[in-house]
Amino acid sequence: MKHQVIVNILGPDKLGILSEISACVHEKCCNILDSRHAIYGQDFSLSMIVEGTLSAITKLEMALSALCIEHDLLSMIKRTSGHAKQNLEQLVHLEFAGEDTAGLIQKVTTFLANNKVSVSALRQKTFTDMTTHKQSVKCKMVLSAPKEVDLIAFDSEVKTLMCSLGLSGKVTHNEVKEENEHIESW
Repeated sequence: MKHQVIVNILGPDKLGILSEISACVHEKCCNILDSRHAIYGQDFSLSMIVEGTLSAITKLEMALSALCIEHDLLSMIKRTSGHAKQNLEQLVHLEFAGEDTAGLIQKVTTFLANNKVSVSALRQKTFTDMTTHKQSVKCKMVLSAPKEVDLIAFDSEVKTLMCSLGLSGKVTHNEVKEENEHIESW
């Protein structure tokens, strides 16, 4: 029976560190089912889900802990199960800007969740608008929508929401398996 663990590793971004981590996984006869990696300044963040036999996962937990101590990395490992491949059939890029108000991002992410659209990546920047002298926000999101979501209807609903919040922006989407692209701005 296959077992799974979620592995999160943070620390100084050193040349070859990802290679050492993936080699450790391989040496313990485990497979990386999915992973995400990002570099923040001089540090990196790695999240991955790893699968193997109970014995292999146990050995991996010990080996990764030792590797992280050796390289001054922070690690967290949690056993889990039931990993499903991430839906990447319809990718949506959402960008918006406007006056920053309390609960703005929560309103947008609640709308997305209610439409069964998940946030894969998010960038948010708040700043003082030099013209209006008000706190403003710029946000970019990468979204993943199941194939059942009608993207043309979704575009219209996003536009309505953004206008009701006093925001401007655009939504772009394409189906990964096709070369089609659609852009809607407001």
